[in-house]
Amino acid sequence: MKIRILSLTTGLLYLSAAHADVVVIVNPNAAAPTKEEISDVYLGKTHSLTAIDQPESAAIRADFYRKATGRDLAQVKAIWSRLVFSGRGQPPKEVPDAAAVKKAVASDPKAVGYIDTSAVDATVKVVLRLD
Repeated sequence: MKIRILSLTTGLLYLSAAHADVVVIVNPNAAAPTKEEISDVYLGKTHSLTAIDQPESAAIRADFYRKATGRDLAQVKAIWSRLVFSGRGQPPKEVPDAAAVKKAVASDPKAVGYIDTSAVDATVKVVLRLD
């Protein structure tokens, strides 16, 4: 019985994380990048913006990459491994949580990040909602 309850609870937590509203944020004074530009930055195709990433263990990270780039985390990791090995780039800066993403984006007009819509405040500007 305990295993069933634990499985059900874990499943519900996964579903609520999987259906979180992810938003892409920039500095309030920055121009809004397109979805394609955001994808290109997070896949290392361009260095026009500084990408800020959440921890690999955060459920929102997998959701963001799937919705913004059309790739899963394993594919993204493989892309960055090739880029780092070839000397053509470094992966996005990883910060510990949504608060750190907001702080980094708010302090850098060239930064772009992603957070749950519930964490948005006046220190950042939402440029894309990923449903």
